[in-house]
Amino acid sequence: MADPGAEGAPPISPQQLQVMLPPAPEVPPIPKGAPPPAAVIGVLSVPDVLRISSAYQQADKELGIRRQKLNEDAQKEQIALRDLGQAFASQRAKLTPDQIRAKEREYQNRINESRRKFGDRERIIREAGQYVMAQIDRMLEIIAHQVATSRGVNVVLNRAQLLGTTPEFDLTPQVVEVLNQVLPTVVIPPDGVSPLAMAQKLSESPKPEATPAAGGAKPPPKN
Repeated sequence: MADPGAEGAPPISPQQLQVMLPPAPEVPPIPKGAPPPAAVIGVLSVPDVLRISSAYQQADKELGIRRQKLNEDAQKEQIALRDLGQAFASQRAKLTPDQIRAKEREYQNRINESRRKFGDRERIIREAGQYVMAQIDRMLEIIAHQVATSRGVNVVLNRAQLLGTTPEFDLTPQVVEVLNQVLPTVVIPPDGVSPLAMAQKLSESPKPEATPAAGGAKPPPKN
């Protein structure tokens, strides 16, 4: 029987889970508290923020170039592998069994290496995108909160979940205006460098030591 949570294990339905739970503890009476304030609602469209964000557009363009280069290199490698396979097939009748096995290993190693290399490049680009979005999301959360506070809003809703609203509720223009002011660009890892490796390199960089006073001079004595 598969372990719960293991790959291929059947999901546990709420009804099944209910049977396995111990008796529920009693909840004590909860004293009355102050009611929440009246809701003052604002609306924010994250897709529109990203569409207008200069930082997002900068990163999207750069990472798009890297993805296009990856696709082009992968297509060239597929053609090269196809040519190798065809050349091997045409030579096969002239080779000894040992030579055939060696050629097969060589061809399979080339395929495995290609998969590893292009898989790593795709992963690094994906991680760079996540690194970029983490920078934008961090500032977007801070700015949205400050914009909402400045306008007396205490509830911010995602516009994608609403059927419609009027412009008076929309915080998007002000949020994206401030975002472009404080975060016009983001840090994009160099091409081929994972942000994890970049962070590790920064953490391993030696910290500058305090520079002693010239000649070991001591401060003048107090009178």
